[in-house]
Amino acid sequence: MKFINRKTELKALESKWREDEPQFFIVYGKRRVGKTELIKQFIKNKPAVYFLADRRTTVEQLKELGRIVGEYFKDDILIKNGFSDWLEVFSYLKNKATGKFILAIDEYPYLVESDSSTSSLFQKGWDEYLKDSKTFVILSGSSIAMMESEALIHKSPLYGRRTGQSLIKPLKFKESWEFFPEKNFDDFLSIYAITGGMPAYLTQFDPKLTLKKNIELKIFDKTSFLHNEVEFTLKDELREPKNYLSILKAIAWGKRKFGEIANYTGLQKNVLNKYLSTLANLELADKEYPPTEDKPDKSRKSLYRIADNFFIFWFQYIFQYRSYLEIENYDFVFKKMFGGLNKNNSANSSFKMLEALAYEKVCQEILSGLEKEIFSFERIGRWWENEKEIDIVGLNNETKEIIFGECKWSEKPIGANIYEELLKKAAGVPWHPGKRKEHYILFSKSGFTESMIKAAKRDKVFLVHKNELAKFD
Repeated sequence: MKFINRKTELKALESKWREDEPQFFIVYGKRRVGKTELIKQFIKNKPAVYFLADRRTTVEQLKELGRIVGEYFKDDILIKNGFSDWLEVFSYLKNKATGKFILAIDEYPYLVESDSSTSSLFQKGWDEYLKDSKTFVILSGSSIAMMESEALIHKSPLYGRRTGQSLIKPLKFKESWEFFPEKNFDDFLSIYAITGGMPAYLTQFDPKLTLKKNIELKIFDKTSFLHNEVEFTLKDELREPKNYLSILKAIAWGKRKFGEIANYTGLQKNVLNKYLSTLANLELADKEYPPTEDKPDKSRKSLYRIADNFFIFWFQYIFQYRSYLEIENYDFVFKKMFGGLNKNNSANSSFKMLEALAYEKVCQEILSGLEKEIFSFERIGRWWENEKEIDIVGLNNETKEIIFGECKWSEKPIGANIYEELLKKAAGVPWHPGKRKEHYILFSKSGFTESMIKAAKRDKVFLVHKNELAKFD
């Protein structure tokens, strides 16, 4: 996998490496986000052993680890016999690794699944053998909830031992673009609408192929890596994947309120709450709420959304049209995606809706990077109430400043009418009425009309063409 960005995370690891102290570092984040590549980049050209855990028995995994460690230290007996238990691992490293040394264990939660006492043994091994050594232990895992329960929260067995942690998030749009530097904004947004900021998905796309050909070869083809990715992820992470699949399908198909999801899936409310919480821990689904809400956790306006772009794409075009894809009738699915002309002779493309949704996320990223030009944001998000909706709102409760914006992924330039409609909707937002300072921003794929540019100059409205802030003399 091509290694892109992760400068902050890599810098944190390198900083710990330079310290003359033992380290116990936790790396965690959702599956396919790039944790393994980060670790491999860090340990490159350093004295290190990397071990990828799996679902085999503890005995089998200790034997394999013994072979890997034995090969590193050229210990034929260890290669042949392996380790008998985890405490032997730590004792061996204390005696053999006299200088700086890294032990990186990837997918640590699998070890805990195999033996629930693993974290307690790691705690004992660290306390008795490694805490006074120069060993750098890295534990990595995709199960965010388990990594927290085993190593991060106060009641976890390894609490107080860690010297650092890094939660690896999907790459932002600008960072993801580095995978395809030759692509223009429009072309890469199409890729990003499918892959999001997930390195494992981005690297599947061939920059030399068209978007359509990439989708056909890398997703639609039933032998491709991404074709069954969603089902494989759910089966790998969850005990009851069918129920989670049903919940995600409901959300992907527009059932975004808790009651709507409950009715669609037939799940009891207490059971559904548990499942939704698990999906949030896996960063596959989350709650969205207007940024103006004082107590978001108790807000009745909250809506559920799928947090992963590829999951949205998969439910729209793979899950729904699997029968057609099975017989390689790709043209039928492409027609559903890209459509033709509707009655008004305009493009009728459902994929454009996914691009528009992705562009809204990108606009939030762009706005968060404009704090110097506007103000410091506490929250940024979409606002809605009844039938009214504003694409993007950013605010600061301390300074009582708020910015309202619209994001248009349209072939038509934004006219002054869009701005005037935004002014009306903003007037109905009940947040510090009469005491707030208002700002306005418009994002457009296709630029702005002369009347809108004139209004922007007059009212000091911020205009962003695709991802570039317009500068006025």
